Amino acid sequence: MNDMGCWNVIGVAGDKSCDKLAPLVHCRNCDVYANAALRNLQRPAGDAYRAEWAAVLRQPLAQADTSDTSALAFRIGREWLALPTAMVAQVAPQAAAHRLPHRGASGLAGIVNVGGKLMPAISLAAMLGLDERDAPAREGRHTFARLLVVEWDGQSFALPVADLFGIVRYASTGLTAPAATINRGFERFLLGVTSRDDMHIGVLDASLIGHQMTRLLR
Repeated sequence: MNDMGCWNVIGVAGDKSCDKLAPLVHCRNCDVYANAALRNLQRPAGDAYRAEWAAVLRQPLAQADTSDTSALAFRIGREWLALPTAMVAQVAPQAAAHRLPHRGASGLAGIVNVGGKLMPAISLAAMLGLDERDAPAREGRHTFARLLVVEWDGQSFALPVADLFGIVRYASTGLTAPAATINRGFERFLLGVTSRDDMHIGVLDASLIGHQMTRLLR
């Protein structure tokens, strides 16, 4: 049979006149078809084929993604910070906090209504010693203040933030040390720094933040 293959002429793809077709039902059950497939697989590889695969195999292996942690990044003043996504319950519109009488703890801004639920409003700026008024000018991007609702030890807290970047993923073993110029009071709350393009995001220690927020309510 010619290069067309008998299966294309008298077999299932042809006029079905082959004597073997009735007992075998389909050409794939025929030794002629099987032998043709074997010859096709054993044919010498062409120069172009070998050159193409050689080029593919010379490519360096892609670096494996070692990200094992996710956090929500936000801004206070000039500082971009992040808390674990597991700690974040929701992002709500900004709302004014109502001060509590006889509660002057630094960091406790008062109580705020979030979706009909009252919860303590915590000023991370005051707690971390950051100047929230020291905000950088942003070009080509609108910024909107938000309330970040986080949960710790069964208690909800509302954290006013100046801007929200979104979720970032990073390798917990790949965090770098904070800049030497950072104030020590703020530094103790950081696990380290992760980078996104030209941004340096301080990853906050969730346990220290949670413990400190809880202390403010006592």
